[in-house]
Amino acid sequence: MRRHKVNQFRNRVNFLECPKNLFRWLKDLDVFDDFYFCGTNNNSYHEIIQSHFLLIAAITISDCGFAGNSRADSTASENKLPEWTLGGFMRPEGVNPIIKPDTRTKFFCPMQKDSVGWMESDTFNPAATVKDGKICVLFRAEDNSATGIGKRTSRIGLAESTDGIKMEIRNEPVLFPKEDSLKDYDWPGGCEDPRIAVTEDGTYVMLYTSWNRKIPRLCVATSQDLVNWTKHGFAFEKAYEGRFHNLKSKSGSIVTKLDNGRQVITKVNGKYLMYWGEKMINIATSYDLVNWTPELDENGELKGVVFPRNGYFDSALTECGPPALLTDKGILLLYNGKNRVDDKRDTRFPAGTYSAGQLLFDAHNPGKVIGRLDVPFFRPMDNFEKSGQYKDGTVFIEGLVFFKGKWFLYYGCADSLVGVAIFDPSKKTSGDSLPKNTEA
Repeated sequence: MRRHKVNQFRNRVNFLECPKNLFRWLKDLDVFDDFYFCGTNNNSYHEIIQSHFLLIAAITISDCGFAGNSRADSTASENKLPEWTLGGFMRPEGVNPIIKPDTRTKFFCPMQKDSVGWMESDTFNPAATVKDGKICVLFRAEDNSATGIGKRTSRIGLAESTDGIKMEIRNEPVLFPKEDSLKDYDWPGGCEDPRIAVTEDGTYVMLYTSWNRKIPRLCVATSQDLVNWTKHGFAFEKAYEGRFHNLKSKSGSIVTKLDNGRQVITKVNGKYLMYWGEKMINIATSYDLVNWTPELDENGELKGVVFPRNGYFDSALTECGPPALLTDKGILLLYNGKNRVDDKRDTRFPAGTYSAGQLLFDAHNPGKVIGRLDVPFFRPMDNFEKSGQYKDGTVFIEGLVFFKGKWFLYYGCADSLVGVAIFDPSKKTSGDSLPKNTEA
């Protein structure tokens, strides 16, 4: 009977047209843990024993494709990642988005002097850290005070989770424009796009964009409890006697390390170091995590260490993502790459879309790139990632935490929602599949 069922299965799928390495690949997939492969005496056919999986196998192998991921299709190819990278990151089935706008949540805004729905329009671009055995996500939320990207007021909210997926959101934001010393920087656009890291003694350091709708400034805030924050102002205010006071700046990724399972801020060559920037990636150093000094080149200008590349997914922008990570291979930086909209873009990906890449820097010479992905490891795949407030689609990564033996990556979905993807280092997984055709 078992042989009969296998023969029936053979009649439906032509194994000779499938490459042998496909079977070796299928062996590594968790979904096939319950059955084994063996050869026959007279040909190169492979038999799947366990008749109750025949239907699954037929769907999986038919047309030599793998249908276990609903986002994959016959026009996509596997995206194997080098050993120095993190990933691939898998989206948990049926849970995203994990944070959505809420029109019911109100708080009294000291700037507008009225009760406002501080997260009624969009919730996106999250930072993340771990505190008291929970993942804490600090996300950007926009009210409905205007229309258009950058025209509403942004505030930073806080959500907590025991599993990294199901979120409990505080009713009020934790960082927002108010009557304080940062009024000239924060009003009226607010506080945007946080990245957060923690010191060994438990001080949380947030780098965020202060937006007065004239100049975006990379600012610093610190906290002991993630609720009460001290704003320290523009990160580069004191550097070079105030030369960069009006510098347009954003997106700071402080270098961290994994210490006994805890991700903490670390020094590089005796100083704290961060990668920062949007149009290009720069380096800045600090002795106190509050006052930062950008590196300059031989001409006294800002020293760029990474730039956009024509014909690649990051052809328009290279914008820093979550805190960088010092590993045994170097300093790993996950970043956001924007595709151009002209003929210099990567035509495999939609024009204007944001996808995520990875960079590896020399730990002793942190401005030297020793590894760079040519394709994104993470890109818009679901409909709510492909379009939203930002119509061209984003998976904008800003939060990365190590929690219970796994890496949790938090990202903004098309400037509208918050999603999560998870990497289990004990399993070999690929990055998001790559399109073979143009305009995926």
